[in-house]
Amino acid sequence: MTPAAGPLSPVRLAMQAGPGQPDPSPELGALYRGFEEELLVPLWTEIGDLMPPHPRSKASPHLWRWQRLLALAERAGRLVPVGRGGERRAIALANPSLGGRPFATPTLWAAIQYLMPGEDAPEHRHSQHAFRFVVEGEGVWTVVGGDPVRMSRGDFLPQAGWHWHAHHNAATQPMAWIDGLDIPFSYGTESQFFEFGRERLGPAEMTRPERSRSERLWAYPGLRPLSQPATLPATPLLAYRWADTDRALAEQLALEAEGHDVTLGPGHAAVRYTNPTTGADVLPTIRAEMHRLRAGAATRTRREVGSSVWQVFDGQGTVSVGERSWTVGRGDMFVVPSWVPFAASAGAGASLDLFRFGDAPIFEALHAHRMQVQHDAPPQG
Repeated sequence: MTPAAGPLSPVRLAMQAGPGQPDPSPELGALYRGFEEELLVPLWTEIGDLMPPHPRSKASPHLWRWQRLLALAERAGRLVPVGRGGERRAIALANPSLGGRPFATPTLWAAIQYLMPGEDAPEHRHSQHAFRFVVEGEGVWTVVGGDPVRMSRGDFLPQAGWHWHAHHNAATQPMAWIDGLDIPFSYGTESQFFEFGRERLGPAEMTRPERSRSERLWAYPGLRPLSQPATLPATPLLAYRWADTDRALAEQLALEAEGHDVTLGPGHAAVRYTNPTTGADVLPTIRAEMHRLRAGAATRTRREVGSSVWQVFDGQGTVSVGERSWTVGRGDMFVVPSWVPFAASAGAGASLDLFRFGDAPIFEALHAHRMQVQHDAPPQG
């Protein structure tokens, strides 16, 4: 007689009649108990879950309202210190289908970070790649590798893994922004490292220059300093300013109005933040983009392998993610899981600006990325 699985065995197998399955019998039950005892799982009991016909994300579409996030962050600002131990006053989005983990998707972390006037977030570094995106506010400088970088509304501030960084609020008002990282991906692949840095920055790092050293060296379209390495795996430019992003989007729509085919679809302008040394994504694991829909315009419905997090930068509109649909406004954040259809439309009165970050570089590196786009645009809002 085959012994039953020991109390420590996590494997539990059940006989199920059906097409392609063996007929239930005492002998089959004994075989399954043997598998359990030896920590073995036969493919024929799992193939529907392990090899589905298309991706079935563990994450769910979900929306977080910015005003609710901001109100809770303000309360945390009064109650929760910033320093060693807590390290950052960052409040992560927890997807409702991921078991309470602080993960927006199985690969992406998104959080609202809040810094009170005069506060300093201490220096540390981690192997996870990261960025900051500012929806509103002014007056915080992030210091990356000793380089103070101004943070203002609409700015995208990427930071490759394993770079020392700290923040300080030089303003008289609190400031909030969103953090995006590949924490769940590095957690799942067991590849993460973290190290504490200095308690306090030096006087030169606490200055407030209008332009960081990285911008003075790298922020010139189509030009690169010959003194620097030919290629880098992540962008050396630490700030992509809103004025440049806004101009690029506006010019796309202006060119479209002049009859040129330069947009993703009617009224849908979009740009991708890129590494100036390669032209590829800013970070090895994260793709970041800004989309603008002119008033009344809509995107084409699309779905792709890999997940993404979106934030409304400005305007109002409607977004559809799978079977869910929401009216969204400034600051609202939502998740689009892998292979779930997504579409957005701007209201009739104003354009809609959407910031997006996703994990596509991971799947492209593995040659596992796939996308489907519906070429007939959905009805315009």
